[in-house]
Amino acid sequence: MILNRKNLKFEIDFDFILIAVTSSLKDYRICYLINKYLNFNFTKIDDLKLDIGPLNGSILFSLYHHNWESTETDFYFIGNKGSEGYLVPEMREADYFILIKNYIDDDDLEAMIYNLNKITEIVAAVKIDPKKIKSRENLLF
Repeated sequence: MILNRKNLKFEIDFDFILIAVTSSLKDYRICYLINKYLNFNFTKIDDLKLDIGPLNGSILFSLYHHNWESTETDFYFIGNKGSEGYLVPEMREADYFILIKNYIDDDDLEAMIYNLNKITEIVAAVKIDPKKIKSRENLLF
């Protein structure tokens, strides 16, 4: 008897844009500056809870949200350092991430990164390719 076998390959689609932000300020202070200089309205929402800690313990990460209603684009400001570890351990130099879901125009994205880098309290804001991050699954929520 011959059995037909089919292998199902599942690849997660990382359809978001990721910006790494480096700053020594607290999350609420950076969000205040981004809101002020970029005309955003980041508001604090429930912390991101991931079971990636030691012995599958939960780690909490600071999380803020902003939405552009005209294009239905969601912006999430996430702390990289959580209660017991890092969201993206291989990028310890990044203090925060801005995750952009749905559509954003390339010109708007470039202007956003440019304006983030103009804020003196932000050391650097750089676009990161999520496919090159080893622990990229932590960014899916």
